[in-house]
Amino acid sequence: MTVNTGRFTTMTALLGLGALALTSCGSGDDSADAGSAESADTASTDAESTDTESTDAAEGEAGESGEAASGSLTIWADANRAEVLNEVAEDFETDTGIAVEIVQQDFEEIRDQFVSQVPTGEGPDIAVGAHDWLGVLVNNGVVAPVELGDTAEDFEQIAVDAWTYEGQTYGLPYSIENIALLRNTELAPEAPADFDEMIQMGEEAGTEYPFLVGLDPNESDPYHLYPFQTSFGAPVFGTAEDGSYDSSQLAMADAGGEEFASWLAEQGEAGVLNLNIDGDLAQESFNDGNSPFFLTGPWNVDGAQEAGIDVAVDPIPAAGDQDAQPFAGVQGFFLSAQSENVVAASNFLINYVGTAEVQTALYETGGRAPALTESFEQALREDEIVAGFGEVGTEAVPMPAIPEMGAVWDDWGSSQAAIIKGDGDPVDLWQTMSEDIASAID
Repeated sequence: MTVNTGRFTTMTALLGLGALALTSCGSGDDSADAGSAESADTASTDAESTDTESTDAAEGEAGESGEAASGSLTIWADANRAEVLNEVAEDFETDTGIAVEIVQQDFEEIRDQFVSQVPTGEGPDIAVGAHDWLGVLVNNGVVAPVELGDTAEDFEQIAVDAWTYEGQTYGLPYSIENIALLRNTELAPEAPADFDEMIQMGEEAGTEYPFLVGLDPNESDPYHLYPFQTSFGAPVFGTAEDGSYDSSQLAMADAGGEEFASWLAEQGEAGVLNLNIDGDLAQESFNDGNSPFFLTGPWNVDGAQEAGIDVAVDPIPAAGDQDAQPFAGVQGFFLSAQSENVVAASNFLINYVGTAEVQTALYETGGRAPALTESFEQALREDEIVAGFGEVGTEAVPMPAIPEMGAVWDDWGSSQAAIIKGDGDPVDLWQTMSEDIASAID
């Protein structure tokens, strides 16, 4: 795999000027964080003046720089990403002389291992992860900002927004993931216009279930039901002026949330939402042709196609009078606050992982829409399944990465389950949930 380093000119100046600011992050000192932001702003301004320099000159400077051409990098990645990164690492070492070690890790364990090992100096320079880890990572002082500079414009906006926390971008995104509506085209030739029409079409199909979504008898599944909740104008949190989530505004506690709660109770009573059908059973039932519709993510498409289902990916039908907006999860690579080779690590991320060749390779391995716009648009042209999820993703909102989100899930899920089961007045149960969540956040 040959990687295009044509963007190196501007970023070499940016990274060199910003290196001191980056390495100061994670100290836990507010003044140091402020200094980092100021230094990064200065670096970005100064870097703009280098746009007219030749790429050859920049590469020559990189070759002469002892800091940029020495040392090594360690990267934590799961098995799927490691396969692609091994090829990229070979190109990087050939170009820079800097060795890169790819260490395979269980994706589910990376965040906690990173938090525990980075402060001891044992962690990697770079790790793969999900954007909603940011609240934990930033608050523990273990990640440093990644200065994307002008290259931020090359990525889908939602991808950059997701990796931005308190005004700083902390990762190089590579994929975007969200749920959508899978449709068995033999049972339902056309996409439904709204939720009620979907249920009507499902009933007319004569299958066992008009619609499927995997739930849990005790915890429901707020993630999968969130698009219906947002269609009632009930996002989990409000937003500040800069568009970031504001945990002081528990927006789902408002009237829209109460309307959604009443709707949940109605669907539970009608049997449309069934807490006894978990994700595995929902997948099996859809693959067996027992429903025309299945609310899920790209991870269940292959199984349906292997079962002989002609699958279409449709927008999620709104239950309320607003658009149904699912959560978007954006995966990427973040930088250790304790890295001893920040310039090289940033170079690897921006000028190698951030190229169309690598972003497309990561997409082909993982089956998730690329974060880089060039690769994203190519994937949409070539794959109608990716195009379907990508279309739904334009209405998606980033999963909240703020730490307060950790105080939401348990009460949110258990209250949804109680409402669907009919264990009390839905509005009263929702109000109690909202009060409990607000108290937990406080």
